[in-house]
Amino acid sequence: MCQNATHTLEKLRAGQLAGITRLDLSCDLTSFPPEIYTLADSLEILNLSNNALTDLPADLTKLTKLKVLFCSDNQFEHVPEVLGQCENLTMVGFKANKIKALSAKSLPKNLQWLILTDNQLAQLPAQIEQCKHLQKLMLAGNQLSDLPAELANCTQLELLRISANHLTGLPNWLFTMPKLAWLAFAGNPFCHQIETERANFSEAHTINWQDLHIQQPLGQGASGVIYRANLTQERSEKAVAVKLFKGAVTSDGLPINEMAACLHAGSHTHLSQIIGVIANHPNGTQGLVMSLIDASFSVLAAPPSLSSCTRDVYKNNQQFSITTVRAIALGIARAMQHLHKKNISHGDLYAHNILYNQAGKCLLSDFGAASFLPNNASALDLQRLEVRAFACLLEELLAYCEASNNVEIKALTKLQQACGQNEVQKRPLFDEIVQTLEAI
Repeated sequence: MCQNATHTLEKLRAGQLAGITRLDLSCDLTSFPPEIYTLADSLEILNLSNNALTDLPADLTKLTKLKVLFCSDNQFEHVPEVLGQCENLTMVGFKANKIKALSAKSLPKNLQWLILTDNQLAQLPAQIEQCKHLQKLMLAGNQLSDLPAELANCTQLELLRISANHLTGLPNWLFTMPKLAWLAFAGNPFCHQIETERANFSEAHTINWQDLHIQQPLGQGASGVIYRANLTQERSEKAVAVKLFKGAVTSDGLPINEMAACLHAGSHTHLSQIIGVIANHPNGTQGLVMSLIDASFSVLAAPPSLSSCTRDVYKNNQQFSITTVRAIALGIARAMQHLHKKNISHGDLYAHNILYNQAGKCLLSDFGAASFLPNNASALDLQRLEVRAFACLLEELLAYCEASNNVEIKALTKLQQACGQNEVQKRPLFDEIVQTLEAI
């Protein structure tokens, strides 16, 4: 029986869910319920996560309108080949299974978003190049030792998560991908030496769990939950924020890499301030202690939706003054300039990771996808990938700007185009971007 769920097998069998476009079933399922086919005329999103499934039926193609399939936290050891025959399927998620094999036959031709985080996958099929619409590929926490060169032909790819694998390096073709903007690669063998050198968890940076008094949750993301808390040290008490990680592997990589990057980044006017890492949690849970951000700040936008794929979602009536747009752009550019000088790639430069207030002050947060830049020529190439992420942010800010035709708008638009151009090597670095913004 489905517990505490809006959708249940009982309701499905009784015909009470007729006509729905999204079905969520978490009922300890060991086989695919054939009653789902009664929704074939309407079903677009099917979520079968948190069950005990090992396969899907060969006639899944009966669900002709199916666009999105989630099967996370099940018992799959392979991605079912029937998915390749589902013509309208654009998003597939099999996070936290036991997947060891991905057949070329399993890839839908219209695939845009593939999530195979936290599995046992050792190889991608070369035929992935046939996924010409692929925009997001999430592979953190697998056993990949290389990436097929054919992946370079997926020229629409914008987000790639390959942290916590067995990679011995990044292929050169990665730095020529015209749309790639959000890359996470920490926790691989080729990163080990530099991560060891920079992961300085000294005693000064640790906070005893016993000194924290957790209060209400403030929000949560894919990797963890953030709480308001009081920190007691040396007979004084102050309000802080505490991030507790949900598991050993996040959608972006490993918590230890996020914590190391946060500490190594140090303090900056436009970065959320890290106080330390949590020690001695009774359940061994990893976490960060951060400065509590003033209540005047709010999140710039919501994360991408199933339909927007790689783009953040703003309020329908959202409007920014040209002064606010320029202030946010300059603040974030300065934050990125600081991180790159610290040899850190943020990996997730998005509006949903930016806090701002009406005065135009802004803070870049969430280092879940952060990686340390290598000590070689590819460091500059990796920086230019993030410049495209900045171009996407600037494009969104300009789209919601009140002003439409003045000198500043034209100058910002010109900068946005330079940052987002397809030829990676021609993009400016953040030193130049900051100078340009300061001159506007």
